[in-house]
Amino acid sequence: MIKIEIPNPDIVVTKKKQLGEKVEAPISSEYGFTDYHRIPRDKGGIILMFNADDELLFVGKARKLRPRVKRHFEDTVSPIKTHRDEVYKIALCVIEDPMEREIYETFIINTLHAKYNIDKVFYK
Repeated sequence: MIKIEIPNPDIVVTKKKQLGEKVEAPISSEYGFTDYHRIPRDKGGIILMFNADDELLFVGKARKLRPRVKRHFEDTVSPIKTHRDEVYKIALCVIEDPMEREIYETFIINTLHAKYNIDKVFYK
């Protein structure tokens, strides 16, 4: 049997109150993620989005983390498009291997019961 453990996040970005003028990045200005610049631009990994009660809302994977997180807050087709205001914390695990990303994403969705993931769900 294969033993899989959920990796510890490498980066955690938390929503903060926006002070002063709006900045260029819409994710910072509109949704309050002022530490958006800490997300690596060219690394792949897993994205975990939590609400203020630390409840897992969504799990995703990406070849490039920063552009993918940004698209979740801009796209009209993102699975969390109607729940963006709920996101309070974004945790990111840097995982370069695409196969490992796929395995971790599916495992986390089904172990922690991500609220807004409808694909890859084996529990009902």
